[in-house]
Amino acid sequence: MSWIALEVSVAPDERASVGAWLVERTGHAIEERDDGTLVAFAGGVDSATDIDRDIRGITDDVTVIHRVVPEEDWSTSWRSGIVVRQFGNLTLAPSWLAHEESAGPRVIIDPESAFGSGEHGSTRAALALLERHLRPGQRVLDLGSGSGILSIAAVVLGARDATGIEVDEESVPVAERNAERNGVEGRAKFLQGDAANLAPLLGPVDLVLSNILRVVNVALLPEIRASLKPGHLAIFSGMEGPEADQFIPELLRAGFEPVDEVTDAGWWAVAARRV
Repeated sequence: MSWIALEVSVAPDERASVGAWLVERTGHAIEERDDGTLVAFAGGVDSATDIDRDIRGITDDVTVIHRVVPEEDWSTSWRSGIVVRQFGNLTLAPSWLAHEESAGPRVIIDPESAFGSGEHGSTRAALALLERHLRPGQRVLDLGSGSGILSIAAVVLGARDATGIEVDEESVPVAERNAERNGVEGRAKFLQGDAANLAPLLGPVDLVLSNILRVVNVALLPEIRASLKPGHLAIFSGMEGPEADQFIPELLRAGFEPVDEVTDAGWWAVAARRV
């Protein structure tokens, strides 16, 4: 099967909502380039044509360019550029570099086809806040868990357990393999489904992680609040720096108080307390 990259250009004020639609429509993470172009992937020409047609039903001003993705060995190509990284006392490494020494706790992550290698600013910002604010023995809920990186890091850092929810069914086996690599498969569990439906059923928890697009984070605020114990923290990521001015008022209206924030390579994350 040939994969088709759909390069989608829309007005800046529609970018977040269209991006969220593409994630839901394709079941895969998307790329947002520096110029604002959204890149989604479709499995074949027919699927790409259907997505192109459907997206024109949600916005009037859109440009979509189709490009065939060159075939390559996806079993190893995802390794490109992944290095060992440090987040406070936490070391993050891929399996082929796991032999390198580290002073503190270590997380081994091979993202394969799932999002979350530690090379993206949104993931790094979320990891930085997690390392600062997680307390030993806490129960954690991770929305949009991807490769399992945040759930596994939480357990390695001392969480009692962590449950990841991911809409992309192909990501769940990747996360489960990563949990096994770290010996935490009994404490880091992963579910495929809609976070809006599942999150309230899994609470109340001590800490929620939500590394998703801003419009999705906003839509999930009631469910996140319902799944979180009063006075406890949620960490939101997946947003660019300028989006902070749009997201913080939504947080306040939903009953959260911002307490800490991190910016990494233009990506912004915030820790907020349920009041």
